Amino acid sequence: MLAEEGFAESDGGRRSSLLGIPRSAGLVVAVDVGATSVDVALTTLGSELLAHRAEPADVRLGPRLVLGRVKEIVVELLEEQGARREEVLAVGVGVPGPVEQATGLLTVPPIMPGWDRYPIREVLVREYAAPVFVDNDVNVMALGEHWGGVGKGIANMIFVKVGTGIGSGIIIGDRLHRGPQGCAGDLGHVMVDPNGPTCTCGNRGCLEAMAAAPAMVAEAERCARRGESDIMAAVLKERGELTTVDIGEAARRGDRCALDVIRTSGRLIGQTLASLVSVLNPSLIVIGGGVSHVGNTLLAEIRSAVYQRSLPLATRNMPVVMSELDDSAGVVGASVMAAAGVLAAAG
Repeated sequence: MLAEEGFAESDGGRRSSLLGIPRSAGLVVAVDVGATSVDVALTTLGSELLAHRAEPADVRLGPRLVLGRVKEIVVELLEEQGARREEVLAVGVGVPGPVEQATGLLTVPPIMPGWDRYPIREVLVREYAAPVFVDNDVNVMALGEHWGGVGKGIANMIFVKVGTGIGSGIIIGDRLHRGPQGCAGDLGHVMVDPNGPTCTCGNRGCLEAMAAAPAMVAEAERCARRGESDIMAAVLKERGELTTVDIGEAARRGDRCALDVIRTSGRLIGQTLASLVSVLNPSLIVIGGGVSHVGNTLLAEIRSAVYQRSLPLATRNMPVVMSELDDSAGVVGASVMAAAGVLAAAG
């Protein structure tokens, strides 16, 4: 399970040997299912990426179609690596909904029709004859960023994913804090306005309903239709819809409406995060997810709101930064989760 990988730099005496987990120790399948995409990777037991593929996917199509495509991609990656299915030691899966830790089952996921209580573990165990570990996608991304990203070596941190939904993964004392039912960190369903729009969860004024990608796009389209943004109006006329990529591009070109949309989202996220900072006193906040790509304006607004609304002592040495692993945080974290799980089970 360990192999020598050369020598460390000399510090004046005999150089020490470097040890690593070789590919021959076995493989891990890492899966990150998002609302609009799916990422699949093969890694070593030491969570080193060997092959990684991402493609668009609609989680609303249901588990059979989405997981069916996941299995096809795994077959393709195994063939590319010249590996056999029997080499798979564990499977890690991140999904965009609340996961009951005892069973690994999704429980009433707001944006995943047809996935409630679907037996993801059992389906994949039959496929690979290897243990399967399932968790919320943001928890998985937090594990990835803590293991090999900007959060490496940070004992207490919060990872925030801003995409179709909004969620957070909380690391306390170098361990992921899931809560007894596995739903800790559900930042997107914190109420920010009692008179706000209805959220997918059925409540009104949730952060997710007011600051996630769908809310940003809806406001940008309203601006375009009111004639307040020539740039986005042209895109809307051509394609019939906008995306957060369009909003980010318009903002980079100085579009006032696009900048206002991004700033509003960032301010709401930052204000909500400030409450977490007051309660948990983390050493670092990391921002990731698809919406984080709209540009530095979002990060600046989140950072400003957090620093403004938190006690100075809590934020004195607390950076608010972008994810270092970016789009690979999910699969890296899924691999870390699966590798830790299978090694713990093996004693």
